[in-house]
Amino acid sequence: MRVQFVERENGPERLACEAELVFDETGPLQGMKLVGFSLWRGPDGKVYVTFPSRAFGVGNDRKYFDYLRSVDGTAAPGKNLKAYIVKSWRETQGRDATEQERAREHEAGI
Repeated sequence: MRVQFVERENGPERLACEAELVFDETGPLQGMKLVGFSLWRGPDGKVYVTFPSRAFGVGNDRKYFDYLRSVDGTAAPGKNLKAYIVKSWRETQGRDATEQERAREHEAGI
């Protein structure tokens, strides 16, 4: 499995990007992807991940049904996946910055 990031040019201001889980391994999910993950920047600049979910109303309350949940019902696997996605995004951002710097140096003849 790998994480693929999708940049949105006209997305909300705090949306860093969207993410997809791509299944490359042999098995029934090979060639499939799970979409709907979003990376958001909080007011403090911290990046956090939201899982794909469906909103529904209960009386006057709005609740969310997450499509991706742990088998045992605990929060740890979800937190681990969110941390993995943020880490992968930060690594991608670092690579992109390095590639941009190399392109600028190449254009400047350095």
